[in-house]
Amino acid sequence: MRTMKTSGTYQLEGLSEKIFLDRYAWKQADPSGAAVGDVVLVLTKDDPKFPTKEVGEIVARNGSVVQVRTRSGQLVESEVEKLTLTVEKTPDEMWDRLAAAMAAVEDSEAKRAQWMERFRYILDDWKLVPGGRIAAGAGASDELTLFNCYVIPSPHDSRGGIMNTLTEMTEIMARGGGVGINLSSLRPRRAIVEGVNGSSSGSVSWGGLFSYTTGLIEQGGSRRGALMLMINDWHPDLLDFITVKQTMGLVTNANLSVCVSNDFMRAVREDLEWELVFPDTKDPEYDTLWDGDLEKWRQLGKKANVYKTVRAREVWHTIIQSAWRTAEPGVVFMEYYNQMSNSWYFNPIICTNPCGEQGLPGWGVCNLSALNLSKFYDADKHDVDWEELSRVTRYSVRFLDNVIDRTPYHFPENERNQKRERRVGLGSMGLAELMIKLEIRYGSPESLDFLDKLYGFIAKESYMASTEIAAEKGSFEAFDADKLLQSGFMRNLTGSFPEVGEAVRKRGLRNVTVLTQAPTGSTGTMVGTSTGIEPYFAFEYYRQSRLGHDRQFVPIAQEWKERHPGQPLPAYYVTSMELSAMDHIRVQAAVQRWVDSSISKTANCPADFTVEQTKQLYELAFELGCKGVTIYRDGSRDVQVLSTKKDENPAEALAELERQQDTQVTEAAQSPHAGGAAGSADLSEAVSGAASAAPGPTDAPEEATSTDMGRAALAAEPVYSPERPYKRRPEVMRGATYRMDTPLGKAYITINDLDGTPGEIFLNVGKAGSDVFAMAEALGRVCSLFLRYGDHGDKAQLLIHHLRGIGGSGAIGFGPKRVESIADAVAKALEMHLVAGAMAATAERTALADRAEDRRDADPAPHAAGAQQAESRDLCPACGSAALLNIEGCRTCSSCGYSRC
Repeated sequence: MRTMKTSGTYQLEGLSEKIFLDRYAWKQADPSGAAVGDVVLVLTKDDPKFPTKEVGEIVARNGSVVQVRTRSGQLVESEVEKLTLTVEKTPDEMWDRLAAAMAAVEDSEAKRAQWMERFRYILDDWKLVPGGRIAAGAGASDELTLFNCYVIPSPHDSRGGIMNTLTEMTEIMARGGGVGINLSSLRPRRAIVEGVNGSSSGSVSWGGLFSYTTGLIEQGGSRRGALMLMINDWHPDLLDFITVKQTMGLVTNANLSVCVSNDFMRAVREDLEWELVFPDTKDPEYDTLWDGDLEKWRQLGKKANVYKTVRAREVWHTIIQSAWRTAEPGVVFMEYYNQMSNSWYFNPIICTNPCGEQGLPGWGVCNLSALNLSKFYDADKHDVDWEELSRVTRYSVRFLDNVIDRTPYHFPENERNQKRERRVGLGSMGLAELMIKLEIRYGSPESLDFLDKLYGFIAKESYMASTEIAAEKGSFEAFDADKLLQSGFMRNLTGSFPEVGEAVRKRGLRNVTVLTQAPTGSTGTMVGTSTGIEPYFAFEYYRQSRLGHDRQFVPIAQEWKERHPGQPLPAYYVTSMELSAMDHIRVQAAVQRWVDSSISKTANCPADFTVEQTKQLYELAFELGCKGVTIYRDGSRDVQVLSTKKDENPAEALAELERQQDTQVTEAAQSPHAGGAAGSADLSEAVSGAASAAPGPTDAPEEATSTDMGRAALAAEPVYSPERPYKRRPEVMRGATYRMDTPLGKAYITINDLDGTPGEIFLNVGKAGSDVFAMAEALGRVCSLFLRYGDHGDKAQLLIHHLRGIGGSGAIGFGPKRVESIADAVAKALEMHLVAGAMAATAERTALADRAEDRRDADPAPHAAGAQQAESRDLCPACGSAALLNIEGCRTCSSCGYSRC
């Protein structure tokens, strides 16, 4: 909903009002004083996962019970203690509070008055939208941090060190900060721990502890904790980390990213082996010197043991496939990040905050706010109001710099680090709305030129403002003009705007970083504009949050429809899912050029986006100079915040998914999604450019093309409908059986034909009575049902497309013989069956299978590194691994140690 102004006061409606009252308005500590007439948030659905809150007015009170009339007219009875009662009811009251709080740090009464007026000016009408922590805490609490982003040092590799990290993380989250932790300092799984005469459970298991604790914390009393976990590409637990979310329940409350080096990307390009290493834990100085920085460890002349050697491409494939399946892990090109970083010479970046937009050193912090770009459209000139944008940008930098002196510090290490570098993060929201007003299609070549001009202008103005503050108040403590100007970012900035370099040398620089592109999901929704630098997800959508399931309409689209009834939206009204994923990455790269920190940006992909397209996307991001990349494939998670349908009826949701899938049929296996492959990365050139860089920018491509996908029509009928009858099984069916090695043992896959095409599948894996046997039987039954139900194109090819590449806890074989899981084995068997010829006679087909079996038996190629011929294993009920074996008369898990005895 839009913010509306009546009688000089801004009023909020709908979800905007709910978000404001729930997260950012100054709350009354004790709601027991709630009285008739008070506006409150009342819990209307007390569900631990998906609660619902509504705004309403108290109409009656009887002791500790009140009656609330919601905005929709519903009468709700509630206990007083479940109400959210706020001191502030409108944004004006919050803006007054924030302006006064930020101006209070100025050193004279005249300056305080001057800057209070200026800060109030930029806050008014949401021209500057403060970060959530600033909005909720400034002037309202001495306990709540005003910093959104924290990274704490990697845990010391000891029980005490891990518990210290847990305590630090908990304290920060409880006061409203999101935390990033790099786990690379922790010794790998099964490494010897001499002090307890045992072995380590590994870095990933401790990450699970941090994740579990995060889920218990209410951040600043208003939202759940936020956590980012990272691991470096050299760590022996790398593969476990990449695939950990494929096991339900292990790491559920953290975002995951892998820190990738230039050397690793070169190894991927050249198909080289890659060593997974860890310092020698027996080194007498290990406990005092090891902090997770492998390069520093080696520079000290210390030894790192090789735990395993793998193919870099295999690791890269695992990352890509996992991202395709679950949207995680993301990738941060950490070595390149540090080459571009202004703090490269004194404070290396080790991790990012939970949303990935702010890379930080250990004990690093950053405060965020966003320019609302939709407010800087000059309708008379049909252009950006550049003069107003300049003024608000410059005032905003000082606003954020003052936050550093206004916020409470709960750890002295945070204060020392922040006063040393004074990081701030000015970003933007409303970009998509501004571009619609300018009639520029997001993702088009024209838009890339516009973005270069817009964000270059913001970068120049921001840095000039920081130099002006430095001239008045002094530079950050670690400032060194010569070294700072050698960073990749500053070379790029001063190359385009020499006046910035001259000002830095003459006046200094107040802040080591100034710019960050955060997601602004809640604040952008509250304000009623597009979030971050993202396009609109859709012009009508449903938003699932802890405030409820809300239907949302984008105002700028609704207003156009009202003025042009019955007409389709113009082409420059484009949504996230109408863009190719490559367009998302090109926009990210265009903005990243002018951002000294990083960007929270998701490349949204359709449900039929392939693993190969995901690989092209990640490599294009590296080539174009992005510091990180994350994708979200529609429907790849059980629950998503935004969706274009209400999904209250699971059957309707399934039918809609099938409609979308049915449009591709066999084409998906043969050609990429429209626009998805355009401009695929030349990884060879990208690696060469990145690896050879000293701290400095990479060369930007001279031209970036864009694919206009248009609006796809979903015209196919649902798969499951009365008009598509189930084909009953005849008494006799003929087919073939394929024996395949899988990570869970040998699988015997029987495929029988019905009317000349595959009609049923039987699976025999593991011992009768085992969980694996039962699930394999279930998979066969479901596949058979799908193959015999309805007339919806080439069902076998569609089944292959959806089963191929599904991975589990391990894989076996190399190249075309690599089998990721039982489902993957079914896809490969179906492909073999189709190649062999579904209409061939049984004898001829059997001969083909026998010859194929003979070739497999004679093939000297080894299985996956270190793996023996797969034995039949069952699933562990504790950890989910396929590692339950009969040992000493009992069913015991070789992975986690679980025993049924």
